[in-house]
Amino acid sequence: MRSELPTYQEVMLPLLTCAQRATGPLSILEALPQVAQAMGLTEAQLAERLPSGAQGAFHNRLGWAKHYLTRAGLLESTKRGRFQLTEAGRNLLKQGPATVDTAFLATLPAFKEWKAGESLQGGEDAPPTALIGVEAKATPEERIEAARRELDASLKADLLDRVRQMDPADFENLIIHLLVQMGYGQGRAEMAKALGGSGDGGVDGVVHQDPLGLDRVYIQAKRYKDGNTVGPGEINSFIGALNVKKANKGLFVTASSFTKQAKDHVAASSVHVVAIDGPGLAELMARYRVGVRVRDVIELKSVDEAFFVG
Repeated sequence: MRSELPTYQEVMLPLLTCAQRATGPLSILEALPQVAQAMGLTEAQLAERLPSGAQGAFHNRLGWAKHYLTRAGLLESTKRGRFQLTEAGRNLLKQGPATVDTAFLATLPAFKEWKAGESLQGGEDAPPTALIGVEAKATPEERIEAARRELDASLKADLLDRVRQMDPADFENLIIHLLVQMGYGQGRAEMAKALGGSGDGGVDGVVHQDPLGLDRVYIQAKRYKDGNTVGPGEINSFIGALNVKKANKGLFVTASSFTKQAKDHVAASSVHVVAIDGPGLAELMARYRVGVRVRDVIELKSVDEAFFVG
């Protein structure tokens, strides 16, 4: 029996093994008892909770292990919060690794690519991916900020995983809902609607900015998986559809990315078109709380100097 709860890094290899033995995609809740048994955890250890009390400590660590293994391309998310082993994960287990941790994951191309993208979004001062990399000389506030950024990056990556699994109609409705949450259409659901399907005139949705529909924003929503980029052809088709509708505002949203040529065509268009890619979509969803919920609120207190003034 272990005397201490395993770290999220120690959980990685057992979680991969659990996914290998599964007959199909499984959830964290289904994997939890299997991994716990394989690691010899007690009921008391499984009952341990985070300091906030909001979640079981082992459940939390298992979730983080799954997150990093997914970013490394060893696990892949499927519909409704389930995951499975990838071909890369199977090949790794065939090699019989003694351990899998963040240092090992950092050698894998998929993980390197994700870390590079995370740092790019966070700016030059973006923290390292794992909190282990935060130097001891950092102040408590700096460590909290590093944790906040890591949680934020994890949320956005998970959001994109879920979005890329949606069917096209649901994706179109997601974009409509997001725009309403952002205040377009005066924040009223009846001012926006999806137009997807045959005879849609080359657009997937429209938002009326005023009750009479004099000011309208037309939408093109291409879900697309990561790696399947939007090229200039799709942009030109959308601009053509806007011209047919005599519209001067358009929004092109994809869960993947735009090629440089596509971005150039957007910039050169006489019609005002805004292009939002996968990371941009995840950022907006997180900011306007679409598909997310507030799990916890932490208060940071300091001495009220005014209280102690004599």
